[in-house]
Amino acid sequence: MNLHEHHYTVAVEWTGNRGTGTSGYRAYGRDHLVTADGLPTISGSADATFHGDKTRWNPELLLLTALSECHMLSYLHVAVLHGVLVTSYQDQAAGTMILNPDGSGQFSSVTLRPRVGLADEAQRELADRLHEDAAGKCFIARSVNFPVLHEPALPEG
Repeated sequence: MNLHEHHYTVAVEWTGNRGTGTSGYRAYGRDHLVTADGLPTISGSADATFHGDKTRWNPELLLLTALSECHMLSYLHVAVLHGVLVTSYQDQAAGTMILNPDGSGQFSSVTLRPRVGLADEAQRELADRLHEDAAGKCFIARSVNFPVLHEPALPEG
């Protein structure tokens, strides 16, 4: 096995056949299940805008989640490397997706808004700068073709 290469697998199963398959655009559900060995099942659907179930996760939210999680994990790593003691981390991520006249679409940007708690506020300037370093290490952000912006803010409270 190549130590520099990692492989991941998931299974996606469409569960939205209402009895007539894809006989019409509104004839089928967008519901599906996402599974991976040893992990809880994710109930997925399309965004409600695209006739999905708003009570289930959709691919757009999962992409935003992946970017936010990846940045957080990369940030915690670089904080350790720089001796910054992080005591809390929260993010309010937001993404913009545009639809094209031909029905296709893509994300045009994502903004992460991390709120990082520190044991020592004297390290705030360094801690804020580390978001740039973390962005360069995040595998997911490095894999997308749109900007992933960062707007760090002080923790609430």
